[in-house]
Amino acid sequence: MTSTDFTDPLRTLYIGWVARMQADPAMSVQAMRDMQEEWHTVATEPRGVSYESVDADGLSAMWCIPTDEDPTTVVLYFHGGGFITGSLHSHRKMAGHLASKIRSRVLVVDYRRAPEYLYPAQVEDGVTAFRWLISQGYAPDRIAAAGDSAGGTLALALVVSLREQGLPTPGAVVALSPGLDWDGEWMVNEETDILASKAIIVMMGAIAFGDRSTKDPLCNPTYADLAGFPPVYLSAGGHENLLGGVRKFVEAAGAADVEVTLDVAPGRQHVHTFAVGNDPEADRTITEAAAWARKRLG
Repeated sequence: MTSTDFTDPLRTLYIGWVARMQADPAMSVQAMRDMQEEWHTVATEPRGVSYESVDADGLSAMWCIPTDEDPTTVVLYFHGGGFITGSLHSHRKMAGHLASKIRSRVLVVDYRRAPEYLYPAQVEDGVTAFRWLISQGYAPDRIAAAGDSAGGTLALALVVSLREQGLPTPGAVVALSPGLDWDGEWMVNEETDILASKAIIVMMGAIAFGDRSTKDPLCNPTYADLAGFPPVYLSAGGHENLLGGVRKFVEAAGAADVEVTLDVAPGRQHVHTFAVGNDPEADRTITEAAAWARKRLG
């Protein structure tokens, strides 16, 4: 398949969403949540993966369980959606594909969302889930923190919070199109990013963070002291706005001697990995991110 033959299903989905938002400028939070439950529709169903609901110390969560799982490793996954939308179900297929490729269970956490719960309630829930995984017998360095968009922010912020509390940290972090520019000052693709415009990103950050500074290391880990951070794998679409913030994090991590890998998918949109199974670039990114994490988890 050549690039000219490929029709990106995620791009098509985003075009439809933007049209709906333009037709309803006052769209409610619940309507936005209902719409973005459609994220899962652009992925195929992963093979050889089962699902199981679980209570993780009071948090609703979902196991994605591959048939060939390594029982000693696990991924803690945070769904995206600007801390406002997204759910276990909208992200189930993408997390399931990751589980299949990494050959480890993936725990998708139903963390508290804004505006009902302001930041850093979401990070606090991540810490709860991480400590629960340790209580289930997983060694911290055999746990990978992962997430997309705002969930990628949370995967990185989890490390910041755990270090502040003097707790052990994950062995690796995989952040897919993480939100690392809540002020919109580093954005690079306003003309080609269909969904994650500067206005949308800044608005979501303002709703979630309230009076908290967007430069707080928990809100944007680029501003954290990254020395001693675990290895980080970052991916982004070549046509997305948040690529600028991702590159800033790569610079900061490199300056702190953190092992950091950046994967940019040419011509792709925000969290292009949603289309896994239906987009060769999404497949490649999930496969390479999983292989990378597998090595770091030993």
